[in-house]
Amino acid sequence: MFDWNDLRYFLSVAEHGSTLKAASELRVSQTTVARRIAGLEQAVKLPLFDRRQAGYALTPSGEALLEHARQVAAATRQFAEAAAAHSRDTSGMVRITSEDIYMNTLVAPLLRELHELHPEIIIEVDAAQEMRDLGAGEADIALRSSSKQQPAGLVGRQFGKDDWTLYCSRDYAARNGLPKSVEDLKHHAIVGGGGGNLWRHYQAWLQQLGLEEQVAMHHANSTGLLTAVPSGFGIAVLPCIVADGDPDLIRCIPPRGDHGRIMWLLTHERVRKEPRVRIVMDFLAERLASHVRRLEARRAAAAA
Repeated sequence: MFDWNDLRYFLSVAEHGSTLKAASELRVSQTTVARRIAGLEQAVKLPLFDRRQAGYALTPSGEALLEHARQVAAATRQFAEAAAAHSRDTSGMVRITSEDIYMNTLVAPLLRELHELHPEIIIEVDAAQEMRDLGAGEADIALRSSSKQQPAGLVGRQFGKDDWTLYCSRDYAARNGLPKSVEDLKHHAIVGGGGGNLWRHYQAWLQQLGLEEQVAMHHANSTGLLTAVPSGFGIAVLPCIVADGDPDLIRCIPPRGDHGRIMWLLTHERVRKEPRVRIVMDFLAERLASHVRRLEARRAAAAA
């Protein structure tokens, strides 16, 4: 089998009738052109040129194969042009998955700006509690919290620790006092639930603190926890990356520091170079990083 790249040398020599002129066009040495022509002839087992004192002239076999070589060159150009166009094409669907509380509070508010910047990209939002398999193509991008090593093939960016703790509203604190310790919390209503793995961890934490008997309402998902706190019903565990951005919410006790959970924005290496996926990843990463920096500045100012 011959090297397809040798057809470039064949066509150039056929056009110019000279290895010297072909070498100038192809920006290689004359020796390289002659060697590549000889290699092509050896590979196809046919003489393609007569070597004459005046230059290179096509043999009958070379004449017969010339149009085929031109067709291959044209197809190669078309392939390169189509690939370049595809690399510039950002249209299509990007599927984003995250737990509902992160999707509704962190991702959804950013989607209008994303659409204004890139109306050709269609966003599919998946706020299911089940973790989607990026490797299997169940989603393109995931915003998730994890304490485990990411599976092979996933690539992305970290946004710091995913701390959670108990919050109440300012109105609730004004009416009932702000609980600042576990003992204080034993005299307040707690909103439980959150669904799936969240409730299992939340319940175990409440049991460890001796607060499970204070649960007065149960929500099936984490967004329900977020809506119950501003309503003034009681106190609930919320992610700090969400709750600290709401000026109406107040931390009751410091978050645990031993959970090891990290916030990740992830995609799979199989799709990370797709133009539309890359655009959405870069957009979300920049906006989420800005959000985290604002929270850190606010916390630092409050502690000063």
